[in-house]
Amino acid sequence: QVQLVESGGGLVQAGGSLRLSCAASGSIFRIYTMGWYRQAPGKQRDLVAAITNTGSTNYADSVKGRFTMSRDNAKNMVYLQMNSLKPEDTAVYYCKVYVQSGAMSYVKEYWGQGTQVTVSS
Repeated sequence: QVQLVESGGGLVQAGGSLRLSCAASGSIFRIYTMGWYRQAPGKQRDLVAAITNTGSTNYADSVKGRFTMSRDNAKNMVYLQMNSLKPEDTAVYYCKVYVQSGAMSYVKEYWGQGTQVTVSS
């Protein structure tokens, strides 16, 4: 099993910054793509950003130029630096990772519990 713990959410004024972290632990042989998603009340969960195990990133158009995703493979961690935050960024942010628990294991998808980000105007 793999556990994901997100941290770094909170309340910030528009224009401010937050840095989200997601730590993966447990039975980990290799972590592949890691992603950040968000879900606002009454809306579907959408991809914010993703990063492959080789460091390639892609971002939702709404956050390009404002958010930066990175990962530390040695620590099994992924980060989301969020700058120039807007009220419309308010949501619960979730970390998702694809993990192979052993050399002969299938790759499985795991979700974190989410962290609330609230941006006031």
